Amino acid sequence: MPPVQNNTNRRAPRQPQAVPAPVDGKLQPQAPKIEEAVLGALMLEKDAYSQVSELLKPETFYEFNHQLIYTAIQELALKQNPIDILTVTNQLASDGVLEQVGGAYYISTLTENVGSAAHVEYHAKIIAQKYLARQLIKYAGEISAGAFDETTDIEQLMQKAEGDLFQLSQHNIKKDTQQIDPLITEALEKIEAASNRAEGLSGLPTGFTELDNMTSGWQNTDLIIIAARPAMGKTAFALSMVKNMAVNYGIHVGMFSLEMSNLQLVNRLLQNTCEITGDKVKSGRLTTEEWTQLTTRIKDLQGAPIFVDDTPSLSVFELRTKARRLVKEHGVQIIMIDYLQLMNASGMQFGSREQEVSNISRSLKGLAKELNIPIIALSQLNRGVENRQGGAQRPQLSDLRESGAIEQDADMVCFIHRPEYYKIYEDEKGNDLRGLAEIIIAKHRNGAVGDVRLQFRGEFVRFQNLDEDTSIRSTLTQYPQAGQTLGSRMNVSDNVPAASQDPLAGGSMSGDAPF
Repeated sequence: MPPVQNNTNRRAPRQPQAVPAPVDGKLQPQAPKIEEAVLGALMLEKDAYSQVSELLKPETFYEFNHQLIYTAIQELALKQNPIDILTVTNQLASDGVLEQVGGAYYISTLTENVGSAAHVEYHAKIIAQKYLARQLIKYAGEISAGAFDETTDIEQLMQKAEGDLFQLSQHNIKKDTQQIDPLITEALEKIEAASNRAEGLSGLPTGFTELDNMTSGWQNTDLIIIAARPAMGKTAFALSMVKNMAVNYGIHVGMFSLEMSNLQLVNRLLQNTCEITGDKVKSGRLTTEEWTQLTTRIKDLQGAPIFVDDTPSLSVFELRTKARRLVKEHGVQIIMIDYLQLMNASGMQFGSREQEVSNISRSLKGLAKELNIPIIALSQLNRGVENRQGGAQRPQLSDLRESGAIEQDADMVCFIHRPEYYKIYEDEKGNDLRGLAEIIIAKHRNGAVGDVRLQFRGEFVRFQNLDEDTSIRSTLTQYPQAGQTLGSRMNVSDNVPAASQDPLAGGSMSGDAPF
């Protein structure tokens, strides 16, 4: 063996990882002989490391000297250097830990006992499973000790337990590669199914015609962010979709409301569906006609496949558990969250709120893929939108609050913009903008971006298609088309009196703010 170079700038020896103590006299789950076989195979077969790199980390190994050896192998792989007895020995010497692992002799014995590297991936999975078992024992011990401690805050202890288990489960999610032919077959089946639908949608319809035309419906595995400033109508838009999807199309919808109680959500749905203002829903002072209208239209909501959860400060771990149950037990096809910034990643430690929100958005995208359903998360925008002047309050991607990772993780980002909120009542061509809302599709990973116009009925906290209401239809000679510029989507007849051009003008807003 060639002489090992003496590196005077050697780093401090790596400290051993804490190994959980035996429980009830039992040894911790371990497989030292298999660890030796894997390390030996990695030094014999040049492609072996690529097969196990996602499964194994240094801490996955039970024996500390094996952790050091695997660390040296990792460093060689990162530098794209060969991995064999000589290079590993030299790397360990450079790290100053060669004698700590048993010297060059021990490294050589690892390869002598390996008959073949053919089963290295299978053996690596065994090591990974033993590591997970040890981690579970460790977490269980910490939780048990904390529960016995009279000074422990049980709520904090539960959050820590949730966070630890969630992180462990996230690290354990692996998906094997798949040959493309079955995927091509599945894609063709979906295209054929979409072609057979009258509306030609491949995803779940929202009930908003132009929005569906632009998006082809909400697609499975997509994370959709719907963002706006307070009072723009995020919750109203979400509830309008919930009502359309569940009542009109029979789609099973799960809604998690972190801001409002279940009863408040139902009151909003009653306003939306029965067209009764919020103050009357609260006070119960309805006319005879309104009582008839309420009892008649409420039947549309009764039996609707809408499942609501108003758990406050919901964690990503809790959401994942509840969402799985909703999909399995109730066949939920889409989940809505109101709203993202009120969620937390309980039990996990982050340097900043931005990092926590990044983890939440990444987890939501992973959950959408795991459950194979769309997930819609409402989100707040930064206050900077309000500070812009001269009609420049239209939101943009940089306005997303607390994390640029939201934009990165989302498959689609939509903004809600109501010009009349900023006292902009006409566009540059003189078209009336009162009672109108723009849904701005600012990011669309799998399709076009553009704008869609809807009617906003503030007194009923409802968004609807422009042509749904006869009172507003008479004021329009041309409906807006998705993707057109702001000034070319609506023409108002010059012969229509100003008062009749805006049937909502002067109508009082519901007292249920924010929208």
